[in-house]
Amino acid sequence: MRAIKIIDSIVSNALLVIIVAMAAFAFYALWDSNQVLSAADKSNYESYKPTAENEGKTFKELQAINPEVIAWLEVYGTNIDYPVVQGEDNMKYVNTNAECAYSLSGAIFLDADNSVDFSDFNNILHGHHMEKNKMFGEIGDFSDERVFDSRRYGNLYYGERDHGIEFFAYVEADAYDGSVYSTGVSEEAREAYLMNLADKALNSRDVEVTGSDRIVLLSTCSTDSTNGRDILVGKITGEVFDDLFKVTEKRLAFAGLYDDAGEIYLRLMALALGLTALIIILAISKRKIRRRRN
Repeated sequence: MRAIKIIDSIVSNALLVIIVAMAAFAFYALWDSNQVLSAADKSNYESYKPTAENEGKTFKELQAINPEVIAWLEVYGTNIDYPVVQGEDNMKYVNTNAECAYSLSGAIFLDADNSVDFSDFNNILHGHHMEKNKMFGEIGDFSDERVFDSRRYGNLYYGERDHGIEFFAYVEADAYDGSVYSTGVSEEAREAYLMNLADKALNSRDVEVTGSDRIVLLSTCSTDSTNGRDILVGKITGEVFDDLFKVTEKRLAFAGLYDDAGEIYLRLMALALGLTALIIILAISKRKIRRRRN
């Protein structure tokens, strides 16, 4: 009987340690996930956004912090509203943000093989696919025809002025597909490049695009396959389009409440896990006290 009691005590204590460790890990995982998503929120860069009111002064302040900041990208009707950087290679900004600080969310960056002034025929922008519509997390949503049809325009600020983007295709491709991820496309090969994009497109619209135009590809990881990539393709234009998705102050306030609700949900989940662990601990302790009395 004494041996059984000793074994029972060891098992109970081991179980208690495991439960406490699991609860602590759950708390940390929720906290860490929230930190990563918070670091990727577009609101962190709002003060740097070039607008007609500040004439790009705050954007220049960001460039003073990080000279590799080259542009600002906005996709109307989404949360994609970020500065664009370009490094010497395509690895630096995978884990470095636009302020040149370490961050798992990285930054939106122009392919290292592209010209810094977006003068190439095809300009490739890379960004992480993240939850809660952070960074390029919404690119995959354009596989839905309704989303694609309702979100036609964007804006690309570079060279101290705005340029319009008219999106004409949503493509899914492999990360190692050289027919898509090739920069410096020759004039002779440009029509074939456009035809290849059209063949791979899941959604497209009738926009006149020729080899003399410049296009931009917004590329991110796909959730469906390891090497899969979701790509939103647009034509860079001299015409600047109005953002018809600009919302009222009431909607903005509601959006703020929605974001707060998401954070509250995470905290409640953590609290629920903690209470569950506490209940189990109390039950085990009560059981041990009863056995000792017996």
